[in-house]
Amino acid sequence: MTPLKPSKIIAIGRNYIEHARELGNEVPKEPMVFFKPPSSLIGPGEAILLPGVCQRVEFEAEIGVVIGRRLRNADSATAERAIGGYVCVNDVTCRDLQKVDGQWGRAKGFDTFCPAGPRIATGLDWRSLELSCRVNGVERQRAKATDMHFSIPDLVSFLSGVMTLEPGDLIATGTPAGTAPLHDRDTVEVEISGVGVLSNPVRLDGK
Repeated sequence: MTPLKPSKIIAIGRNYIEHARELGNEVPKEPMVFFKPPSSLIGPGEAILLPGVCQRVEFEAEIGVVIGRRLRNADSATAERAIGGYVCVNDVTCRDLQKVDGQWGRAKGFDTFCPAGPRIATGLDWRSLELSCRVNGVERQRAKATDMHFSIPDLVSFLSGVMTLEPGDLIATGTPAGTAPLHDRDTVEVEISGVGVLSNPVRLDGK
């Protein structure tokens, strides 16, 4: 079971320069914002289901920021103080639908496409966070929070200028280079230093 019950899941695209480049995209001048529905959340050990309409489903390991108090129009220093904790996130993406649709709601919104956990870690300095991802025990992604194009406090500040952030809201801060397809019977692990390991099996959706 996921430790989160957010009113909204806000995600950031192309926040690591190398990931933007590997997909042939420019680094945005402002944070690129999209949403994942709360119905996409699952917890550790729960299966990521591969929909039959998707030909290429990819993992995207991310540092998740959990908002600790209500925030609106905050500067970066205030935004940093409003962070309640950090959590491992996998922004699972149907890459082929993402390209076909031209917007990302369907490609990133399927049930099970937002694993998060294993816990909300508090008292951490965002600058110390290091993110990694393994598929079947083989490391595929690794980056530090300080490698982000837009820093965590700046992201929270930016978003608070767009919408009110409520306690428990989840921000997925972008994925580094190395994303690749998932297949039936894979196991994908997202790890953040000081937070823990989020592990999920991958299965075909049998519905």
